[in-house]
Amino acid sequence: MKLAELNRLADLEVQAPAATRAGWQQQHVRVDYDFPVVSTRDAFDIANPDFRAVVSLREPQRRHRLAIFLDEGVARAMPGLVEQILAYLRFHHEAMELIGDIVMLPGGEACKNDAGLVESLLQALSARAIDRHSYSIAIGGGAVLDAVGYASAIFHRGVRHIRFPTTVLAQDDSGVGVKNAVNWQGQKNLIGTFAPPWAVINDARFIDILPVREKRAGLAEAVKVALIRDHAFFLMMEKQLPALAAFDSTVLNAVITRSASLHMHQIAHGGDPFESGSARPLDYGHWVAHKLERLTAHALSHGEAVAIGLALDARYSCLAGLLPAGEDVRIHKLLTRLGFTLWHPQLLAQDTKNAQGELLVLQGLREFREHLGGELTITLLAAIGSGIEVHEMDAGMVRAAIDWLQSLQENQAVIAGRG
Repeated sequence: MKLAELNRLADLEVQAPAATRAGWQQQHVRVDYDFPVVSTRDAFDIANPDFRAVVSLREPQRRHRLAIFLDEGVARAMPGLVEQILAYLRFHHEAMELIGDIVMLPGGEACKNDAGLVESLLQALSARAIDRHSYSIAIGGGAVLDAVGYASAIFHRGVRHIRFPTTVLAQDDSGVGVKNAVNWQGQKNLIGTFAPPWAVINDARFIDILPVREKRAGLAEAVKVALIRDHAFFLMMEKQLPALAAFDSTVLNAVITRSASLHMHQIAHGGDPFESGSARPLDYGHWVAHKLERLTAHALSHGEAVAIGLALDARYSCLAGLLPAGEDVRIHKLLTRLGFTLWHPQLLAQDTKNAQGELLVLQGLREFREHLGGELTITLLAAIGSGIEVHEMDAGMVRAAIDWLQSLQENQAVIAGRG
């Protein structure tokens, strides 16, 4: 080796930071993600260009290969949907083609609990030779989106994935996020990835056919994001409460769109899109909700459990001196008038193995921290529209908040009885 080359290498060694001399350390690796969330109606009407547009986003001259996965429950509720999808693909054949048959999947939490489902999804993708320039399309509720999204994220280390959320909960929250997961050994969302989709298409037609209970449940996440991020949004829901409680399609779609936008803004600009830290502001009210879902064996849906969690943590925020007095009542009133029942007996279930008779719901705090790791960080309220992070919860005040919910429920029952 020439002397000049040796001198150059010596200079590099002198300039290298001490921490990197034993090896190489790459710094400032940056990956930008950009995906559209399209609000539309009748996405599979042949005259609607939105689906074709997102498929052809980068390569408009190419004919794209698709694997389509459809929630069985959605197919049953919309008997003509499969034929409409096929007709759309035939009409737009120069831009897209379906590979194989549409794959039907069971929806709901059972989908994510099925230990063999992910393997079957991977086999379906493999049989169709789906590659990184092909698309995996998921049409369904949050569970189907989660499972197909996870399989799509790990197949070929990531293939293009388009979501069609079909519930309020998925359109205004989970379907526009970057998480994909399935349950494992009874633990919710224990296995998964952070993998942004190629695009999300929120089709209002799917919302029209939902049962009332599902429409209502999805509103809990809209109330949540308003409470922690947007006072004006909360005021809008208060003002439009009669129409919203009646699920007026115009008002409901406006709420879904605003909620989705706020969730996306938090993910994009909150500083921790892949949850590497300890804070989880979008999980306000969820430490209670996740535990209640398990304690009730999912008799409470996610949205119903979240509504209880929102009300409980609003009361706790008042008891802790964070939220002005009376705002908890205001939040409780909105949720109640939307039709939520903000009480469940499992809130008072005790751990029979614990000599102190600890409330089982309090285990949700430990489980909440353990899922993410790091320091316990709970989002509470400093004002309607403003979240605040705390790192401990007082068991006595949690019990007082639970008692408050129970007393309000009993008062409502008395009033209803008199009526």
